[in-house]
Order: sequence, then structure tokens, then C-alpha cells
Amino acid sequence: MSSSEISNGVNEALPVIEGWFTMDKADAHLIGSQCTRCQTYFFPGKVTFCRNPTCEGDTFDAVPLSREGTIWSYTDAQYKPPEPYVAADPFEPYAIAAVELAKERMIILGQLAKGITVDDVTTGMQVELQLQTLFSKDGQDYVSWVWQPKS
Repeated sequence: MSSSEISNGVNEALPVIEGWFTMDKADAHLIGSQCTRCQTYFFPGKVTFCRNPTCEGDTFDAVPLSREGTIWSYTDAQYKPPEPYVAADPFEPYAIAAVELAKERMIILGQLAKGITVDDVTTGMQVELQLQTLFSKDGQDYVSWVWQPKS
């Protein structure tokens, strides 16, 4: 999906990192790679050799990863991260979760959706991937993935 599929009403939103996730707001997915030899999944998806130590594969398919998973661990960020990260000014603390994807059984780190704090989540909680504006600069919205607890 192209970045033009999410609109902020002024300019088309852009992904914070091109190629790491689809921009289909209704059905967003992270884009990973899968080794064609051992079937191991990787994220981010650009790989040149299989990181599985028992495999010597060097060809990969781009694959959409699960949009659902389980919180494996979580914490909050109480400090402004260094560049190149772009943070709101003034800085607003946010929560981060390490999520084990349902199918791939791999851990993906990401922010929790705005308004969700560490007091709102527990390990083992089910979450789903969503897209959210991470920051705006010069009238341009930049979108990233976040984890939203399932209701």
C-alpha cells in the first residue's frame, strides 16, 4: 500500500520509515522477510543473509506480519530520546511494549497507542497493530505503527 492511503486532510501522511509497514489504516501490517530455506521471519525485512545460525539461506520473500500479538514486556519512556527520533515539543512521556506476534512468535518493539499508559496494560494482554501520527513537521504528518490493546 502506498503512503497516500492515509490522509490528514492537508497533506498525505508519510511513513516514518518507508517500507517497514503498509499504510492501509484499516488493515495495517508490518512488512517482514521470510527465509525461503528455513522459513524464519525477520523484522525489519531487509536482510542479506539468514540470521538463523543453523541456516545458510540468502533468499527471502517479503511478507506481511501478524497484526495481533501478546504483550511480552512493557515500560514507559520518561525522557526525550536523542535524534534522529522526533519527539513532541514539549516532550510527552509514552509507553512502549515488546509484543510477541501471534503467528511468527517473534518479538516486535513499538509504542503503545496515545493515551495508553503502563497502568493500562499487563504482560499477556492481547494487542493489535494500528497506525498513528507520530509527529508533524512543517504541516506534514508522519505515521508509525503502535500497539492498541484489544477490547
